[in-house]
Amino acid sequence: MQHLAREGVTCPQPVADQQGRTLLELAGRPAAITTFLPGVWPRSVRSEHCRPLGRAMARLHLAGRSYTPERANSLGPDAWAGLLQSCRPAAQTAFPGLAAELDTALAATLPAWPGHGQTPALPRGQIHADLFPDNVFFLNHDLSGLIDFYFACTDFLAYDIAICLNAWCFEQSGAFNITFARQIMLGYEEVRPLETAERNAMPVLARGAALRFLLTRLYDWLNTPDGALVTPKDPMDYVRRLRFHMATETASGYGF
Repeated sequence: MQHLAREGVTCPQPVADQQGRTLLELAGRPAAITTFLPGVWPRSVRSEHCRPLGRAMARLHLAGRSYTPERANSLGPDAWAGLLQSCRPAAQTAFPGLAAELDTALAATLPAWPGHGQTPALPRGQIHADLFPDNVFFLNHDLSGLIDFYFACTDFLAYDIAICLNAWCFEQSGAFNITFARQIMLGYEEVRPLETAERNAMPVLARGAALRFLLTRLYDWLNTPDGALVTPKDPMDYVRRLRFHMATETASGYGF
């Protein structure tokens, strides 16, 4: 967050103590204090939110070029089969047929993932990896900043776009909003034009992003104890999104 702020990306800043330390301990747990970021997240996504989102995401990617440490994506494709396996017995009871559907999706997605087998890798860098609407703040109709870098990691830059397609571009009915997707891409390419390979890889990246959030939501749904302070999210929302991506073969299906 300190690096991004120095590069012009608006986000909360960690507050240091008198010895310059930003990570301390509170009640036996690691803790940090951050500055306040003004704004609110959009409870109802509209088209005018999407283009600024694309611009902010691209600025984050460019700002990350001068950040040399790397953090592996612990929830990337290498983790998906293990997540499914850990959920399989309970999933077959709670969601009949879901495990078999996810097996099919993984079998189609993992061999096609950029950098696997004969598929070329894509430009890599620092990504947010969780740019859902509740992590993007707006103030007076302008994007005021980004929060929650818990999942930030080093991965394909275009994968961040794929996550946003899943998080921002589906209506409550489950329909894909191609206008929202087009606005995200237009905003992004105002700042950082995509390479052809990144554009071509968008269907498999979007499929993988849907798998990642479906599997983690499925795990939480099946393993969160009663009375926990967090409410698990229904994984079936992402089943419908995954089905859309499985049926989408080219980037034109996303409006770009």
